[in-house]
Amino acid sequence: MSNTKKMLIEVARELFAKHGKKEVTMNDIAEATKKGRRTLYTYFNNKEEIYKAIIDIELNTVLDRLKIVFAQEAEPDVKLTRLILCHLDAVKDLVTRNGSLRADFFHDIYEVERIRRNVDIKEIALIKAIVSEGIEKNIFKHMDVDLSSTIIFYAIKGLEVPYIRQNISSVFDKNKDSIVEFVFMGIKKKH
Repeated sequence: MSNTKKMLIEVARELFAKHGKKEVTMNDIAEATKKGRRTLYTYFNNKEEIYKAIIDIELNTVLDRLKIVFAQEAEPDVKLTRLILCHLDAVKDLVTRNGSLRADFFHDIYEVERIRRNVDIKEIALIKAIVSEGIEKNIFKHMDVDLSSTIIFYAIKGLEVPYIRQNISSVFDKNKDSIVEFVFMGIKKKH
């Protein structure tokens, strides 16, 4: 992706975060970038394309954070715990960072989910690798790795909205170990 396109997306993200997607026009974005409408329309046909590009970049930022956790040397149970916590914090940071755009994310949840699907598949693959290693090392029970990894992923994903909306974040912060242990109860061998 060219530096100009990245800059256009970031400026649009900042404008959407400050004012909301509905309130920002293509002309506002062009003026804020000081690149002009012609340059903006060279990269994007409309505001929706920019919005989708923002979502894609933001979600890939979450995935990049998860890949860093995945690459760390740790036992599978520790690594999975870190991945779960990283996932929740990264998604919360993404939504918090985007201010007024947060309402658009929730309003356009089906579009966000459609764009998110590719990132979800990659995250499930990370979880699958950790679960496979955990089974191999006799830390986790023998189980259907594909199914278990998908269930773990959707369990984490199910906590996102309450965590973001802070209905459980203070409870979560105080009880992280208990919540993570609850996720592990189904997969971890008793020693």
